[in-house]
Amino acid sequence: MRRYSLILTAIALTVAVGIPDRAHAQGYGVFEHSACAMGRAGTGVAAPCNDGSAIFFNPAGIALDPDGVISLGGTLIGPRATFENKYTGIESEFKDNWYPVPTAYLIWPLGDNQAIGFGLFAPYGLTTEWANEDDFEGRFLSYNTSLTGVYMQPTYAISFNKKFSVGFGLDLSYADVELNRRVDLSSQAVPGTSLTWGNLGVPRPTDFADANITGDTLQWGAHFGVIARPNERFSIGARYLTKQTVEIDGGEFKAEQISTGLRLPIQVGPYPAGTPIDALVAPLFNEGATLGPQEGSTEITFPDQFVVGVAFKPTPAMTLLFDYQWVNWSVFDELTLDFEYAPSTTEEENYQDTNGLRFGAEFALGEAAVLRAGYLWHEAAAPPESVTPLLPEGERNELTFGLGMHLGERFRIDAAYQRIWQEDREGRTIPITPGITPNGTYTSNANLFGFGITWDF
Repeated sequence: MRRYSLILTAIALTVAVGIPDRAHAQGYGVFEHSACAMGRAGTGVAAPCNDGSAIFFNPAGIALDPDGVISLGGTLIGPRATFENKYTGIESEFKDNWYPVPTAYLIWPLGDNQAIGFGLFAPYGLTTEWANEDDFEGRFLSYNTSLTGVYMQPTYAISFNKKFSVGFGLDLSYADVELNRRVDLSSQAVPGTSLTWGNLGVPRPTDFADANITGDTLQWGAHFGVIARPNERFSIGARYLTKQTVEIDGGEFKAEQISTGLRLPIQVGPYPAGTPIDALVAPLFNEGATLGPQEGSTEITFPDQFVVGVAFKPTPAMTLLFDYQWVNWSVFDELTLDFEYAPSTTEEENYQDTNGLRFGAEFALGEAAVLRAGYLWHEAAAPPESVTPLLPEGERNELTFGLGMHLGERFRIDAAYQRIWQEDREGRTIPITPGITPNGTYTSNANLFGFGITWDF
């Protein structure tokens, strides 16, 4: 019993390093923080959009725009995923939900060559919700995980003759997590014996607990950027977002007993045949017991990321962009959890560093509108043994399209669409078991819609 509650809490605190919305990015990363940049596949480290999103895509870029900027926007994400068990052929799927991820930016010029800014965005995130929680075969790992969080970044940048600029941001990150998971009775120990309930005929699986875990944390990090523009047609840029060591203390674990209606088939110790099993396991939910209310703590690292790119204008109306992105996912190699009533445990994750390539283009239609398009590819971060209902991510190919329009002299709107195709991924819906892991295939895709409105002042 302790093993199951420990693993459950460990998984919840693991994903607490993320913020809203998985199903569309490397690991539990999120990159859609501007409808303008999204329309050109997230490229922009060498030539950020002028909607304030340079605060995320390259802090050095806020010193290149002479105007002040207020920008509000968001991305609506519709992940879709299925899991097909290779032994039974049974297929499970995500609930058809849409998840909003908002952004906000403010840039205030300080003379001709300096600027300060403030941004809110979510560079890491996770949301997975599987349909039919009572029947979903992966419910004993996770059937509904929701994380909400944000980076709050004050930023400063300075430009030298508009040809070279540097920027710096200080990131205060907040993360909040909720994980829901069922616990299987058949694999639990019968009190006072060396048997499991499965040995006594309890079918596998049998839900007897619905566990809920929540936790939150605050942490600091930093963001650096540089842009060089030797002429009006070419620019090169780079940015680095530091890793953050996230300490989560006081994560709350609660479990609600689920009635099974089962009875002992034979006498066990002092308990005669016919004794309700629910009564025998009920003390496990008491204060101070294994499934009772308790706290957990852990330490995890947000991976650092580095992006370098170029932008080229073959004509005054056209801009071509290319970015290379590296994320240090290998820092997420294991998770050690200290628990209030149970012994410490370590879960192996073994994530791998990822590389991503982004290609973008935009074409000005006079002075009133801009068309955008892009393509991106990136590797998977999770090894096969870590592909579960909680995070069934994989290698991805993505296409994007966007449109920007001026509404008068001061207002602009941007809209974008992004389609994601993920490679089918072998994974599991069960604990790691020799000989039968992985036990099926995850298939995933997603549609994303971005919108933003910008006011220049």
